[in-house]
Amino acid sequence: MLHNILGIQDYTALGLDLIHTDDFLVLLLRFSLNLIIVVTIVRGLYYPLARRKDYLFTFLLISTVVFLLCILLESVKLQLGFAFGLFAIFGILRYRTNAIPIKEMTYLFVIIGISVVNALANKKVSWTELLFTNLIILGIIYGLEKVWLLKHESSKLITFEKIDLIKPEKRELLKKDLEERTGLKINKIDVGQIDFLKDTAKIVIYYYESNVNLADETDNVYSHADDGDD
Repeated sequence: MLHNILGIQDYTALGLDLIHTDDFLVLLLRFSLNLIIVVTIVRGLYYPLARRKDYLFTFLLISTVVFLLCILLESVKLQLGFAFGLFAIFGILRYRTNAIPIKEMTYLFVIIGISVVNALANKKVSWTELLFTNLIILGIIYGLEKVWLLKHESSKLITFEKIDLIKPEKRELLKKDLEERTGLKINKIDVGQIDFLKDTAKIVIYYYESNVNLADETDNVYSHADDGDD
């Protein structure tokens, strides 16, 4: 028993259990492992490439809440159904304005999965197996992001006022103009809604994250004609 080894005793007052030493120490150990793995994935692997502070905030908080929720409700005996319920709820999350990009959804799934595994692993799972599970997930993500150097393609929505350049025969001129304005190396351009009354068009540009200036952490780039427009 951990409390016997460490010389720490359980405490009860007024019929209430103030602390179960063994359970509390296990909670601290598991939470520390989970936090180290999640921070390494989110801050060490995801953020340097994506530069998205909003998702950094989201991933860390969701991981913490899911972990504590699972480990504190572990005695409910709904472990498997509870875990799948969490995946179902968080796996279909959508923010009010934009759908979560596929890569961020994958990271969200990984973060929830790691938190559930670390919280609900029972006594039949040794610490070696638990640590191996965490490290193998971490290693695969590191390999995909750092070793294989897979580029992450992102997109930005632009309200463009030079409507004459959206013609198919002027696509190269459109690309050149957008690259000069945004400072991005553009891979693909999609022309969306066109407003002939305002002489503007909604354009989505696609680029690789490695080509983004580190100071550029915004989701949307707008032309000068977009001031005051919805």
